[in-house]
Amino acid sequence: MNVYYHTAEAAGKIHDAVVTTGSFDGVHVGHKLIINRLNEIAKDIGGESVLITFYPHPRKVLYPDQENLKMINSQEEKIELLRKAGLQNLVIIPFSLEFSRTTSHDFVVNMLIGHLGARVIVVGHNHHFGYARKGDYSYLHHLSRDLGFGVEEIPLKMIENETVSSTKIRKALVEGNIQRANAYLDHQYIIMGKLYAGKPIPGDSGLPSLGINLTADEKLIPPPGIYATNVMLEEKCLKSMTFVWYDSDGLARVESALLYDELAVAGQQATLYFYKRVMESNPAGNGGMDPMVVEEAREMVEDLIY
Repeated sequence: MNVYYHTAEAAGKIHDAVVTTGSFDGVHVGHKLIINRLNEIAKDIGGESVLITFYPHPRKVLYPDQENLKMINSQEEKIELLRKAGLQNLVIIPFSLEFSRTTSHDFVVNMLIGHLGARVIVVGHNHHFGYARKGDYSYLHHLSRDLGFGVEEIPLKMIENETVSSTKIRKALVEGNIQRANAYLDHQYIIMGKLYAGKPIPGDSGLPSLGINLTADEKLIPPPGIYATNVMLEEKCLKSMTFVWYDSDGLARVESALLYDELAVAGQQATLYFYKRVMESNPAGNGGMDPMVVEEAREMVEDLIY
């Protein structure tokens, strides 16, 4: 997947672009439906799929007082998930107050058509863009008659008769309902970062723990508790149980114990995959946990197949 940091940077480098735009936080099942459709159209016309997204998230810029808004994915995670989803080209536009005043007309004419030479523009159901959110499918359909590009709208994705949205995924994660969030995402919730050596886990096993550095302040961290997880190191998938807690400074801590492997992996880049919360109690730091509780949680994690 090619990554560009403005449509101007991508100009002349993408052939017969099939374009969509949006935040794509979570890269959930609905987003994947759009990416799959982009790739289908691109294959039919001999072109390339393109997603235009924004960083920081527009709501972070437009509503800075909403400090409680957390992102499902860090920028690093989103890039990796889009790559896995099969997207061919990603364009990340720096979002600012100045850019927010770009009209729908200028966005389409100057950037999508002018810079990218878009042949087809694909949008999700009820998607709006441009200043005052005046751009939508109807606007694109009208504009396409004059500019000669194709336009297509993708319907909402349903799971168990529920529409999928990033808002619903955030709500499930905040409630610790990892399995519900994973169903919406169509993949396991992840945290990416470098590992560090943590405190030994209390209990008969005395397992060493591995903390994961949380480098993105906006990243949504599941609530305190003990989780069944996997630690992915390159091609190795290692079964683990993970403790989420908050230190005395109110900072989130995420530390994992490998259940069957003893590896010197501190300092390595890893991806932590969340499967299920097995205990809701706040660990209050590894050293503050009852060893019997830890052993009970370990047995629960070991019994899960994931």
